[in-house]
Amino acid sequence: MGNDVIVGGEAVARGELSAYELRRGYQALFRGVHLPALREPSLRDRTLAAWLWSKKRGVIAGAAAAALHGANWVDADIPIELIAPNARTQAGLIVRNETLAPDEVTRVAGIPVTTLTRTAFDLGRHLPRDEAVPRLDALKRATAFKEASVLKLAERYPGARGLKRLRIALPLVDRGAASPKETWLRLVFIDAGLPKPVTQRQVFEGHKLVRVLDLCWEEFMVGAEYDGDQHRTSRKQYAKDVQVKRKLARLGWNVTFVIKEDHRDDIVKSAWDAMVARGWKP
Repeated sequence: MGNDVIVGGEAVARGELSAYELRRGYQALFRGVHLPALREPSLRDRTLAAWLWSKKRGVIAGAAAAALHGANWVDADIPIELIAPNARTQAGLIVRNETLAPDEVTRVAGIPVTTLTRTAFDLGRHLPRDEAVPRLDALKRATAFKEASVLKLAERYPGARGLKRLRIALPLVDRGAASPKETWLRLVFIDAGLPKPVTQRQVFEGHKLVRVLDLCWEEFMVGAEYDGDQHRTSRKQYAKDVQVKRKLARLGWNVTFVIKEDHRDDIVKSAWDAMVARGWKP
Protein backbone atom coordinates (compact mmCIF):
# COMPACT_ATOMS: atom_id res chain seq x y z
CA MET A 1 0.00 0.00 0.00
CA GLY A 2 1.45 3.31 -1.11
CA ASN A 3 5.22 2.67 -0.84
CA ASP A 4 5.78 6.21 -2.11
CA VAL A 5 4.27 7.66 1.07
CA ILE A 6 7.16 8.74 3.29
CA VAL A 7 7.87 10.47 6.56
CA GLY A 8 9.88 13.32 5.08
CA GLY A 9 12.12 14.12 8.03
CA GLU A 10 13.08 10.46 8.47
CA ALA A 11 13.90 10.10 4.78
CA VAL A 12 16.15 13.19 4.91
CA ALA A 13 17.84 11.93 8.10
CA ARG A 14 18.62 8.60 6.41
CA GLY A 15 20.11 10.42 3.45
CA GLU A 16 17.56 9.06 0.99
CA LEU A 17 16.88 12.57 -0.30
CA SER A 18 17.85 16.13 0.56
CA ALA A 19 15.68 18.72 2.23
CA TYR A 20 15.62 20.56 -1.11
CA GLU A 21 14.44 17.43 -2.96
CA LEU A 22 11.75 16.88 -0.35
CA ARG A 23 10.57 20.46 -0.63
CA ARG A 24 10.61 20.59 -4.43
CA GLY A 25 9.56 17.06 -5.34
CA TYR A 26 7.00 16.09 -2.72
CA GLN A 27 3.60 17.20 -1.46
CA ALA A 28 2.60 17.04 2.20
CA LEU A 29 -0.44 14.82 2.82
CA PHE A 30 -0.37 15.46 6.55
CA ARG A 31 2.22 17.27 8.64
CA GLY A 32 5.57 15.59 8.05
CA VAL A 33 4.18 12.88 5.74
CA HIS A 34 4.74 13.26 2.01
CA LEU A 35 3.94 11.85 -1.42
CA PRO A 36 5.65 12.60 -4.77
CA ALA A 37 4.31 15.90 -6.05
CA LEU A 38 3.15 14.58 -9.42
CA ARG A 39 1.10 11.74 -7.97
CA GLU A 40 -2.62 12.13 -7.29
CA PRO A 41 -3.20 10.93 -3.72
CA SER A 42 -5.41 7.86 -3.47
CA LEU A 43 -7.55 7.02 -0.47
CA ARG A 44 -5.03 4.37 0.50
CA ASP A 45 -2.15 6.85 0.23
CA ARG A 46 -3.96 9.22 2.57
CA THR A 47 -4.95 6.40 4.94
CA LEU A 48 -1.36 5.22 5.22
CA ALA A 49 -0.18 8.80 5.63
CA ALA A 50 -2.59 9.35 8.53
CA TRP A 51 -1.28 6.27 10.30
CA LEU A 52 2.36 7.27 9.74
CA TRP A 53 1.56 10.78 10.99
CA SER A 54 0.32 9.20 14.27
CA LYS A 55 3.78 7.59 14.59
CA LYS A 56 2.05 4.26 13.96
CA ARG A 57 0.08 4.58 17.17
CA GLY A 58 -3.34 5.36 15.71
CA VAL A 59 -6.10 3.08 14.45
CA ILE A 60 -7.93 3.88 11.20
CA ALA A 61 -11.69 4.25 11.73
CA GLY A 62 -14.87 5.49 10.03
CA ALA A 63 -15.30 5.57 6.26
CA ALA A 64 -11.60 4.93 5.59
CA ALA A 65 -11.82 1.80 7.74
CA ALA A 66 -14.93 0.73 5.83
CA ALA A 67 -13.01 1.13 2.57
CA LEU A 68 -10.17 -1.04 3.89
CA HIS A 69 -12.76 -3.70 4.70
CA GLY A 70 -13.98 -3.56 1.09
CA ALA A 71 -16.83 -1.04 1.13
CA ASN A 72 -17.35 0.92 -2.09
CA TRP A 73 -18.30 4.54 -2.74
CA VAL A 74 -15.66 6.06 -0.47
CA ASP A 75 -14.11 9.08 -2.20
CA ALA A 76 -10.34 9.58 -2.19
CA ASP A 77 -10.59 13.03 -0.60
CA ILE A 78 -12.76 12.24 2.43
CA PRO A 79 -11.36 13.15 5.85
CA ILE A 80 -9.47 10.21 7.32
CA GLU A 81 -10.72 9.23 10.76
CA LEU A 82 -8.12 8.10 13.25
CA ILE A 83 -8.53 6.92 16.84
CA ALA A 84 -5.43 8.05 18.70
CA PRO A 85 -4.66 9.62 22.09
CA ASN A 86 -3.20 13.11 22.48
CA ALA A 87 -3.29 14.01 18.79
CA ARG A 88 -4.79 17.06 17.13
CA THR A 89 -7.17 17.16 14.21
CA GLN A 90 -5.83 18.88 11.08
CA ALA A 91 -7.08 19.51 7.56
CA GLY A 92 -8.28 16.24 6.04
CA LEU A 93 -7.88 14.34 9.30
CA ILE A 94 -10.37 13.72 12.12
CA VAL A 95 -8.75 12.46 15.30
CA ARG A 96 -10.86 10.91 18.02
CA ASN A 97 -9.65 10.13 21.52
CA GLU A 98 -11.89 7.14 22.23
CA THR A 99 -11.57 3.85 24.05
CA LEU A 100 -10.75 0.83 21.91
CA ALA A 101 -10.71 -2.68 23.34
CA PRO A 102 -8.18 -5.15 21.87
CA ASP A 103 -10.98 -7.14 20.21
CA GLU A 104 -12.10 -4.00 18.34
CA VAL A 105 -8.86 -3.67 16.35
CA THR A 106 -7.60 -5.76 13.45
CA ARG A 107 -5.07 -5.24 10.65
CA VAL A 108 -5.72 -4.76 6.96
CA ALA A 109 -2.76 -4.43 4.56
CA GLY A 110 -0.51 -4.05 7.59
CA ILE A 111 -2.39 -1.10 9.08
CA PRO A 112 -4.34 -1.19 12.37
CA VAL A 113 -8.02 -0.63 11.62
CA THR A 114 -11.24 -0.95 13.57
CA THR A 115 -13.00 -4.29 13.19
CA LEU A 116 -16.14 -4.62 11.09
CA THR A 117 -18.32 -4.35 14.18
CA ARG A 118 -16.50 -1.34 15.59
CA THR A 119 -16.43 0.34 12.17
CA ALA A 120 -20.21 -0.01 11.86
CA PHE A 121 -20.61 1.17 15.45
CA ASP A 122 -18.63 4.34 14.73
CA LEU A 123 -20.30 5.10 11.39
CA GLY A 124 -23.73 4.83 12.93
CA ARG A 125 -22.83 7.07 15.88
CA HIS A 126 -20.79 9.80 14.28
CA LEU A 127 -22.74 10.46 11.07
CA PRO A 128 -26.22 11.91 10.52
CA ARG A 129 -28.73 9.24 9.53
CA ASP A 130 -28.78 10.12 5.82
CA GLU A 131 -24.98 9.80 5.68
CA ALA A 132 -24.68 6.84 8.04
CA VAL A 133 -27.16 4.53 6.28
CA PRO A 134 -25.44 4.68 2.84
CA ARG A 135 -22.08 4.00 4.53
CA LEU A 136 -23.55 1.11 6.51
CA ASP A 137 -25.33 -0.25 3.43
CA ALA A 138 -22.02 -0.30 1.56
CA LEU A 139 -20.22 -1.97 4.47
CA LYS A 140 -23.00 -4.53 4.82
CA ARG A 141 -22.91 -5.24 1.08
CA ALA A 142 -19.16 -5.89 1.24
CA THR A 143 -18.93 -7.76 4.52
CA ALA A 144 -22.35 -8.79 5.89
CA PHE A 145 -21.51 -7.45 9.33
CA LYS A 146 -23.96 -8.41 12.06
CA GLU A 147 -26.25 -5.70 13.44
CA ALA A 148 -26.68 -7.73 16.63
CA SER A 149 -22.93 -7.56 17.24
CA VAL A 150 -23.00 -3.79 16.80
CA LEU A 151 -25.82 -3.45 19.34
CA LYS A 152 -23.90 -5.68 21.73
CA LEU A 153 -20.94 -3.33 21.39
CA ALA A 154 -23.28 -0.45 22.25
CA GLU A 155 -23.99 -2.24 25.54
CA ARG A 156 -20.25 -2.19 26.24
CA TYR A 157 -20.24 1.61 25.93
CA PRO A 158 -23.61 2.76 27.35
CA GLY A 159 -22.39 6.35 27.69
CA ALA A 160 -20.91 6.68 24.20
CA ARG A 161 -21.92 9.67 22.13
CA GLY A 162 -24.35 9.03 19.29
CA LEU A 163 -26.03 5.80 20.45
CA LYS A 164 -29.47 7.23 19.63
CA ARG A 165 -28.29 7.91 16.07
CA LEU A 166 -26.92 4.38 15.84
CA ARG A 167 -30.17 2.77 16.98
CA ILE A 168 -32.12 4.80 14.39
CA ALA A 169 -29.75 3.94 11.53
CA LEU A 170 -29.19 0.22 12.09
CA PRO A 171 -32.76 -1.00 11.38
CA LEU A 172 -32.65 0.87 8.06
CA VAL A 173 -29.54 -0.92 6.77
CA ASP A 174 -29.98 -3.09 3.67
CA ARG A 175 -27.10 -4.81 1.92
CA GLY A 176 -29.12 -4.88 -1.32
CA ALA A 177 -28.42 -1.20 -2.03
CA ALA A 178 -26.16 -1.14 -5.08
CA SER A 179 -25.36 2.58 -4.82
CA PRO A 180 -25.74 5.50 -2.40
CA LYS A 181 -28.53 6.85 -4.63
CA GLU A 182 -30.49 3.64 -4.18
CA THR A 183 -30.13 4.03 -0.42
CA TRP A 184 -31.33 7.61 -0.72
CA LEU A 185 -34.37 6.53 -2.73
CA ARG A 186 -35.25 3.82 -0.21
CA LEU A 187 -35.11 6.33 2.64
CA VAL A 188 -37.29 8.77 0.69
CA PHE A 189 -40.03 6.14 0.47
CA ILE A 190 -39.70 5.02 4.09
CA ASP A 191 -39.78 8.61 5.36
CA ALA A 192 -42.92 9.25 3.30
CA GLY A 193 -44.75 6.42 5.09
CA LEU A 194 -44.53 3.73 2.43
CA PRO A 195 -43.67 0.19 3.56
CA LYS A 196 -40.00 -0.72 3.53
CA PRO A 197 -39.30 -1.97 0.00
CA VAL A 198 -37.47 -5.15 -0.96
CA THR A 199 -34.14 -4.59 -2.71
CA GLN A 200 -32.69 -6.26 -5.81
CA ARG A 201 -35.78 -8.21 -6.82
CA GLN A 202 -35.28 -10.35 -9.93
CA VAL A 203 -38.06 -10.21 -12.53
CA PHE A 204 -38.29 -13.05 -15.05
CA GLU A 205 -40.19 -13.59 -18.26
CA GLY A 206 -40.37 -17.35 -18.35
CA HIS A 207 -36.82 -18.43 -17.57
CA LYS A 208 -35.26 -15.23 -18.89
CA LEU A 209 -34.18 -12.50 -16.49
CA VAL A 210 -35.76 -9.20 -17.54
CA ARG A 211 -34.54 -6.87 -14.80
CA VAL A 212 -33.25 -6.72 -11.26
CA LEU A 213 -35.38 -3.99 -9.70
CA ASP A 214 -33.59 -1.67 -7.29
CA LEU A 215 -36.64 -1.53 -5.01
CA CYS A 216 -40.07 -3.10 -5.03
CA TRP A 217 -43.20 -3.89 -3.08
CA GLU A 218 -43.63 -7.39 -4.43
CA GLU A 219 -47.15 -7.99 -3.11
CA PHE A 220 -48.42 -5.06 -5.17
CA MET A 221 -46.08 -5.52 -8.15
CA VAL A 222 -44.88 -1.95 -7.75
CA GLY A 223 -41.23 -1.08 -8.14
CA ALA A 224 -38.80 1.83 -8.28
CA GLU A 225 -35.47 2.32 -10.00
CA TYR A 226 -32.88 5.04 -9.80
CA ASP A 227 -31.67 5.71 -13.35
CA GLY A 228 -28.08 6.88 -13.50
CA ASP A 229 -26.47 8.82 -16.32
CA GLN A 230 -25.70 5.74 -18.41
CA HIS A 231 -29.05 6.05 -20.21
CA ARG A 232 -28.00 9.51 -21.39
CA THR A 233 -24.47 8.69 -22.46
CA SER A 234 -25.13 5.38 -24.20
CA ARG A 235 -27.70 5.04 -26.97
CA LYS A 236 -27.45 1.25 -26.71
CA GLN A 237 -28.22 1.36 -22.99
CA TYR A 238 -31.06 3.80 -23.56
CA ALA A 239 -32.68 1.49 -26.16
CA LYS A 240 -32.26 -1.51 -23.86
CA ASP A 241 -33.89 0.37 -20.97
CA VAL A 242 -36.89 1.35 -23.11
CA GLN A 243 -37.40 -2.28 -24.15
CA VAL A 244 -37.10 -3.48 -20.55
CA LYS A 245 -39.64 -0.93 -19.35
CA ARG A 246 -42.12 -2.21 -21.93
CA LYS A 247 -41.57 -5.79 -20.80
CA LEU A 248 -42.05 -4.88 -17.14
CA ALA A 249 -45.36 -3.18 -17.95
CA ARG A 250 -46.46 -6.20 -19.99
CA LEU A 251 -45.67 -8.47 -17.04
CA GLY A 252 -47.87 -6.33 -14.79
CA TRP A 253 -45.24 -4.28 -12.99
CA ASN A 254 -45.77 -0.59 -12.30
CA VAL A 255 -42.27 0.82 -11.94
CA THR A 256 -41.32 4.39 -11.07
CA PHE A 257 -38.10 5.35 -12.84
CA VAL A 258 -36.33 8.14 -10.96
CA ILE A 259 -33.72 10.56 -12.32
CA LYS A 260 -31.72 13.10 -10.36
CA GLU A 261 -33.82 16.00 -11.65
CA ASP A 262 -37.00 14.59 -10.11
CA HIS A 263 -38.48 16.35 -7.08
CA ARG A 264 -38.85 14.26 -3.96
CA ASP A 265 -42.61 14.93 -3.71
CA ASP A 266 -43.16 13.79 -7.29
CA ILE A 267 -41.18 10.61 -6.68
CA VAL A 268 -43.25 9.77 -3.61
CA LYS A 269 -46.57 10.58 -5.30
CA SER A 270 -45.78 8.30 -8.24
CA ALA A 271 -45.00 5.32 -6.01
CA TRP A 272 -47.79 6.13 -3.54
CA ASP A 273 -50.44 6.36 -6.25
CA ALA A 274 -49.21 3.13 -7.82
CA MET A 275 -49.42 1.33 -4.49
CA VAL A 276 -52.92 2.62 -3.71
CA ALA A 277 -54.09 1.64 -7.22
CA ARG A 278 -52.84 -1.89 -6.54
CA GLY A 279 -54.74 -2.18 -3.26
CA TRP A 280 -52.36 -0.84 -0.64
CA LYS A 281 -54.16 0.89 2.23
CA PRO A 282 -52.02 3.57 3.87
